Amino acid sequence: MMEKIYALMDILLPFEWAQYTFMKNALLGILLVSPLFGMLGTMVVNNKMAFFSDALGHSALTGIAIGVLLGFKQPLWSMMAFSLLLTLGIVKVKNAKTASMDTIIGVFSAMAVALGIVILSYRGGFSKYTVYLIGDLLSITPTDLGLLTLAFIGVLLFWMLGFNQLFLVSLNPSLAKSRGLSLAVWEYLFTLLVAVIVTLSIQWVGTLIISSLLILPAAASRNIAHNTKQYVGFSIGLAFVAGLSGLLLSYFIESASGATIVLVLGIFFCITYMLKIKSTQEGA
Repeated sequence: MMEKIYALMDILLPFEWAQYTFMKNALLGILLVSPLFGMLGTMVVNNKMAFFSDALGHSALTGIAIGVLLGFKQPLWSMMAFSLLLTLGIVKVKNAKTASMDTIIGVFSAMAVALGIVILSYRGGFSKYTVYLIGDLLSITPTDLGLLTLAFIGVLLFWMLGFNQLFLVSLNPSLAKSRGLSLAVWEYLFTLLVAVIVTLSIQWVGTLIISSLLILPAAASRNIAHNTKQYVGFSIGLAFVAGLSGLLLSYFIESASGATIVLVLGIFFCITYMLKIKSTQEGA
């Protein structure tokens, strides 16, 4: 199957950089990941969950540490399990309304990060896991692409079936509740979905900047969008363009792909912010 996809890419992309298998895999990864971050990021921004996504990324170190203790060669599943448990814990405590959301996330995140660093740094072994801090987009394998494809299909189905309900819950919780929607159920579903996508992407993007890929496309889109359709469409488009251009730029200047993509997104945000200011001044 992959051989046929590679052969088609050779025909469609007759460029020197596209002749390498690792670049083909990275490009396919961008095609799958960009729409996911573009879509989910709009709801993350709407629900003011930037800190939450950042906490998920940083706490992945503990998931890696747990995998190391259990002897896993591939820490993905331990990261996934820990991220899901952390998400459930955060939402559970948040719904108890005993403290503010940012305080709860801060406490959970600090403890998780500290525990992960302590375990991984035991006897000076932390250096082996620094790759997870910055990520390596060029290390995506066909197996990883298969997991991303399943995640892409799952998110797309969730988006098509639950977008209206999710949007109403984030926009007007009181109205959503009056229409019979369970705020807790939709909050759990969305946060768990974000946890899965963040965890899947960490090993290629890095824990330090994973939240930026969720926030920046939606934040930039919000500056220029005039309705919900544009908001989601621009976010996906900006994520895709930044992903593609950042990947190519990182190849030619030999920089970290994830960080380069984030820098491109940062430039997009600055441009759209200036356009927003200009539009506001002209309308005044």
